[in-house]
Amino acid sequence: MAGLTCKIIKETHHLLAEPLPGIKAEPDESNARCFHVVIAGPQDSPFEGGTFKPELFLPEEYLMAAPKVHFMTKIYHPNVDKLGRICLDILKDKWSLALQIHTVLLSIQALLSASNPDDPLAKDVAEQ
Repeated sequence: MAGLTCKIIKETHHLLAEPLPGIKAEPDESNARCFHVVIAGPQDSPFEGGTFKPELFLPEEYLMAAPKVHFMTKIYHPNVDKLGRICLDILKDKWSLALQIHTVLLSIQALLSASNPDDPLAKDVAEQ
């Protein structure tokens, strides 16, 4: 458990010391496993100019299991359902110990730039 806590602290310091372009991620003051995230809509995407707020939570199984992430902001995207759940392979079956919080956030930002209509979570949106 101590190793997990050290990893979370290390990843948190990395996020705060070296912010990702267009992404702001801060741990919750009362729960270091919960991160409040703000992602600016990527340039040249349908989301350009928008601000999107996913919430990221590190479960007890973190390291062996992916973080839990969902959008708090409503978003019309084929890979995000009405509840804000995200269809992204690294959040499901492609999770690896080599991945980190910043990798997840960059992948979500990339998903905003290039959706994957072949693996939709919101089929009605993908059909559009």
